[in-house]
Amino acid sequence: MSMTDELLGGESVGSLLGALQDAAPGRRFEATREAAAGLSALTLSARARSLADAILRDVPGDHAELARVVRAATRGSGFEGWALWPVGLASARRAVAEGTVSALDDSLEVLRELTKRFTSEFAIRPLLLHDLDRGLDRMASWTADPDWRVRRLATEGSRPLLPWAERLPALVADPSPTRASLDALHDDAEESVRRSVSNHVNDHSRGHAGFAVEVVRGWQVRGGAHLGQVSRHALRTLVKRGDPAALELLGFPPALVSVSPLVVSPGRVEVGGAVEFGAVVENLGAESAPLVIDYVLLFPGARGEERSKVFKIAQRTLAPGERTQVRASHSFRPITTRRYYSGRYGVALQVNGVPHPRTDFELGEADRGL
Repeated sequence: MSMTDELLGGESVGSLLGALQDAAPGRRFEATREAAAGLSALTLSARARSLADAILRDVPGDHAELARVVRAATRGSGFEGWALWPVGLASARRAVAEGTVSALDDSLEVLRELTKRFTSEFAIRPLLLHDLDRGLDRMASWTADPDWRVRRLATEGSRPLLPWAERLPALVADPSPTRASLDALHDDAEESVRRSVSNHVNDHSRGHAGFAVEVVRGWQVRGGAHLGQVSRHALRTLVKRGDPAALELLGFPPALVSVSPLVVSPGRVEVGGAVEFGAVVENLGAESAPLVIDYVLLFPGARGEERSKVFKIAQRTLAPGERTQVRASHSFRPITTRRYYSGRYGVALQVNGVPHPRTDFELGEADRGL
């Protein structure tokens, strides 16, 4: 079981039970206690769902009754942190099941209140899946909220590809409904809000590159103290893909350069080792050239198909005729998020999104001896 799963572990759930019991002393919360005892085999999101289901059994009735208990708990202590994910999720599920406008609106307000103690970005998803227009309309008003955590929820809760959360197919297909909120918060005073905005646009860039570029271009027209940082973060996936419009928008137009043959050493490396590589990049143009220099690793996937991933090296500006030596290395040390398979690998430099000829090498299993 991952350490992440323990974010909803015994201590946090114990505090939650205490807060709920204090808020509703006439209830025993037996289902929640039973669910808490069975969390060890579950992932983090499964724990949240299990506890939400249990809370709904322990607090039957309409959404108004559940909201009364939740609001009473906010007036006590220990009602905070990851344990509020299942509380918010229970509110959203009860409101969706009830299906009335008043229940949906009240649940949105509960989540606005809870997000000040722990983000409601995961719990809000059932409401958006049930009535996207109503949810986004309320969330748009949150962009002017004095609490930065509420403003952040306006864009983080509606991210189409939010990790650990249900996807929002309507926003995956059409990114336009959240445009106004993104524009309202792109230069927010709080960095966490700006990062949410840029992550939201980056989500859209995976399927709607033109939309992402258009949004950032609009920000640049409006200006802002944090424009450079938020623009780069919003377009980072497109930059890695070598999208010409994104690169030019960030100040890296097509450049006339030459790249010497890439030298890779050693020609064969074992898992756990590393390769080093280098080349000379020269500006052949008549004007200074701002360059984004990355490298592309080409590698075999689990089924033998060749895959690729782009890694950053540097940003440099070369005068006409100027050369620069580019050196980098790549480690094949095993990590939990990436598995390397033995076989033929390649590495190539990518300059302003344009890949240059690759050089191949071999990756083999480490010799474990006798």
